[in-house]
Amino acid sequence: MTDADQTEWLTVPDLVEMLGQTPSRIRRLIDDRHLLATRIDGVLKVPAVFLRDGAPMPELHGTAMVLADAGFSDEEALEWLLGEEEILGTTPIAALRAGRKAEVRRVAQALA
Repeated sequence: MTDADQTEWLTVPDLVEMLGQTPSRIRRLIDDRHLLATRIDGVLKVPAVFLRDGAPMPELHGTAMVLADAGFSDEEALEWLLGEEEILGTTPIAALRAGRKAEVRRVAQALA
């Protein structure tokens, strides 16, 4: 079960406006896993919760890389980050936002 239904989703144009970056720079952030995105109704979207203080959360990139190393696709990583994780007692993204980066990454590594 994921928070996806309650998640606020941002399109590339939304991110261009919010971050003051070009569309190609936003796509590069997604390609380089500084942000994770999924297609919803054919439109590439990023969860708003992946941003903090007008920028991608720094903790997200390293965590996305750990998940990629564990064999997760970007879409699977996004679902895991938004989904309830029993070991953490919350969603991984909520734990990251609460400063529990090392704990989240340990759980992510254990999934490999």
